[in-house]
Amino acid sequence: MPKDLAARLDDRLRAKRESFDKIPVVDIAPLLDGSNKQRVAKEIRWALMNTGFMYVKNHGIPQDFVDSVFEVSRRFFDLPTWQKMALHIGKSDVALRGYIEPFGENTDPGKTKDLKECFDIGPECSTVEGPFFGPNQWPSSLPEFRELTYGYHQRMVDLAKKLLKGIALSLDLTESYFESLTRNPISIQRLLHYPPQSGYIGEDIIGIGAHTDYGNLTVLAQDDVGGLQVMNRDRIWVEGMPIYGTFIINIGDLIQRLTNDVYLANMHRVVNTSGRERYSIPFFIDADFNASIEPLPSCVTNSNPARYRPVTCGQHKFGRFAVSYTHLSKA
Repeated sequence: MPKDLAARLDDRLRAKRESFDKIPVVDIAPLLDGSNKQRVAKEIRWALMNTGFMYVKNHGIPQDFVDSVFEVSRRFFDLPTWQKMALHIGKSDVALRGYIEPFGENTDPGKTKDLKECFDIGPECSTVEGPFFGPNQWPSSLPEFRELTYGYHQRMVDLAKKLLKGIALSLDLTESYFESLTRNPISIQRLLHYPPQSGYIGEDIIGIGAHTDYGNLTVLAQDDVGGLQVMNRDRIWVEGMPIYGTFIINIGDLIQRLTNDVYLANMHRVVNTSGRERYSIPFFIDADFNASIEPLPSCVTNSNPARYRPVTCGQHKFGRFAVSYTHLSKA
């Protein structure tokens, strides 16, 4: 890399390189095939209590299929700006489907502008039914885009529901606990592109600002570039380096609420100083729009009294999105 392209990070953006056991790797095959669900549940509990993040391997999604979605994502972001803007998320009203230009969404707006571009899809609907539910927008110049990305969304829904069974078991609940909350869940399949940054990089402009995710669960596929940073309990940023063949799983605000802070929805951000384009594919699954989330009785004790009032999933999530998109200010 030429010296003039080398990034010089503000000290507040430096991440400590830790061994991967700081973000544990969980083999979920025994959960999926039923051979040892409780062992996996125990590992999930440790991960979500201590880091809020984990890598999962042996998840059942073929790597060549994941690679094909990365490839079509790159091709989409290589399209001319006018073609991408024709699919702008603002045209989807409250359904929140389509393209988001650089700086078009800011997750930490008081501190950071997000140097990223995105494309969002969700469950296919014929008309706008309300927040997060409506028709997807599709690029006509990439006919394979729809089949690949929507097929990926559907596989992620299936995988996420299996992971939620493991989380339920980790909380000593029946594995079917989340089924009543996820009959028609809010879900977002996002494609992300992070341009590289060079020169001096401060907190005002980075790939994505520090945030927690809003819903239940995130399933993230990373390319090999790196840049994800996760804050540990000592408030040190730790690199979430890519591990081939794994997904990174993290929980969001709703699981932290449900567990009364027993499980941690951890702060994370992206700083791309690699000198390369970075692509990632996060999938977000929440609960049904009107599902009520409140602390589990088993997570409320004399030493840990209830910290949250009940909130509906849709109310919480839409409130978080409303501060990020200007077109929602009148919604």
